[in-house]
Amino acid sequence: MLKFPKKIEKTAKSIDEAKELILSELGLAENEVEFAVVEEGKKGVFGLGAKEAVVTAEVKDIVSSAAKKFLSELFETMNLAVSVQTELNENMLNIELIGDNLGIVIGKRGDTLDSIQYLTSLVVNSMTDDYIKVTIDAENYRQKRYDSLIALSERLAQKVAKTGRKYTLEPMNPYERRIIHANLQSNEKVTTFSVGEEPYRKVVISPKNPRPYYKSRNSEKKSGFGGYSNGYDAAEYTPSYSENIEDSEE
Repeated sequence: MLKFPKKIEKTAKSIDEAKELILSELGLAENEVEFAVVEEGKKGVFGLGAKEAVVTAEVKDIVSSAAKKFLSELFETMNLAVSVQTELNENMLNIELIGDNLGIVIGKRGDTLDSIQYLTSLVVNSMTDDYIKVTIDAENYRQKRYDSLIALSERLAQKVAKTGRKYTLEPMNPYERRIIHANLQSNEKVTTFSVGEEPYRKVVISPKNPRPYYKSRNSEKKSGFGGYSNGYDAAEYTPSYSENIEDSEE
């Protein structure tokens, strides 16, 4: 796992050379490091009495620096030119990825972006005792996906309320399932719950008051008066098409 030393010390012929050695080893920019000069160094006369410069340094923001270093090395391995911008607000680290054609970084339904976010969270939280929540976004995908899920849940809620049939959505990660649940929790006509095991867990939108349904005369069993069932129509509606959700990416 990536680690930054609490303090790093380098010796060189000059202060500037010592600083360059430190930045090269850390893989950080100068404004991300706090330097302290221990020995300024002396040139001496004809090599006599010469002293090398000694410089120490500490990383100002280990959390953001660790994330930047990890992601930069990852994208370099992937041969991608991606700029990484970070913003640390208390225990929340927001990371924005900037570059051209970031579709490969986002992946289908944001799967690749979520995986990168998970790995970055592991790296960041190995550097600190306090838990840091990491969110990574690219091309405003998170907001686009959120808006799509809100629109989808509203559309399906209307369909479920109208038909009286419950509807099972595609597998979603916990973050996306919470968006659906939260958006429909105050809906008077439908309710939501999740079924299945990770990573295939799905949200089900179900009517709060299922409608009675009429059984065909050809049914093997009839119950109730006039062919009406004593139960309710709770048949699950599984579509044969894919709902139109933004694919550019939780």
